[in-house]
Amino acid sequence: MDYIILDNSDLKISQLGFGCCPMGGHGWGKISSKELKNAVLLALDKGVNLFDTADVYGFGESERLLGQFLKSRRHEAIIATKFGVRIDNQGKAFYDNSPAWIENALEESLKRLDVDCIDLYQIHYLDGKTPLTDIIGVLENKRLEGKIRYYGFSNITLKDIYEHILPKEMISFQLEYSLANRSNEEKIIKIVQEKKLGFISWGSLGQGMLSGKYKIDTVFPKDDRRNRPTYLNFYGNKFKKNLTIVEEMKRISDSIGKTLPQIAIRWLLDYLGFGAILVGIKNPDQISENVGAFGWHLKQNEVKSLNLISKKEID
Repeated sequence: MDYIILDNSDLKISQLGFGCCPMGGHGWGKISSKELKNAVLLALDKGVNLFDTADVYGFGESERLLGQFLKSRRHEAIIATKFGVRIDNQGKAFYDNSPAWIENALEESLKRLDVDCIDLYQIHYLDGKTPLTDIIGVLENKRLEGKIRYYGFSNITLKDIYEHILPKEMISFQLEYSLANRSNEEKIIKIVQEKKLGFISWGSLGQGMLSGKYKIDTVFPKDDRRNRPTYLNFYGNKFKKNLTIVEEMKRISDSIGKTLPQIAIRWLLDYLGFGAILVGIKNPDQISENVGAFGWHLKQNEVKSLNLISKKEID
């Protein structure tokens, strides 16, 4: 496993992160808590130490399970969680970064995770009304209280932070990025270069699109969130384009003997040259496969061919 140290911190994180959204048990098909626990323990054995969750995943279930699974090996893990997404009485999501909600959300996350301190506490989404200086003020107070070590962003734009001088304890940001979705690429590079924040990708396998499991006639079951057209990777011209990317990945796979998920992860790291990669995990087999993306590199022509095919438009 390869590691990076996030700037202005002592957080040494694995470049492969365990994405805990599926651990919430909602919207990713059949989930086994036994397999999830075995996956967490295997991840630690393989050197994966970054575990990323959120209070809204499974309405807290992801945090509860992660806390249970890591209990005896807490010292080996870097726990990252997020706040700022709430669900109203009608089941509709909305964003809330108010100081009162941050106070409440943090206390509840600490209880569910069964920890005294969270390593990386992240703003899931900005609510568009709470001043960023107010949010940072609360987070800094919580850091001084010893309840969080560092804090970061998720799903931001450069405009959100451009005019702000960020404290050194604000160390990271997350955005969706993969061969299937490169729309944030320019923004990612600018934030890394101009704001010196560490980058952590989510959606790194295109919600599973880049696994090569899906065809043009794939139909997702009702308990899988990807049955909704809002998951663009599996619908219309976007889906057709992704299938051409997968075909190129298969060609490379046949040549070098690596799986498609391994190639997808390796391309991201080799092309950008920085950052860490979150991959949603449901079972130990996925951990075993994904750690196989390390210890080797794609050749320059392979990086280039994937770069070109993922930029090409589909008529």
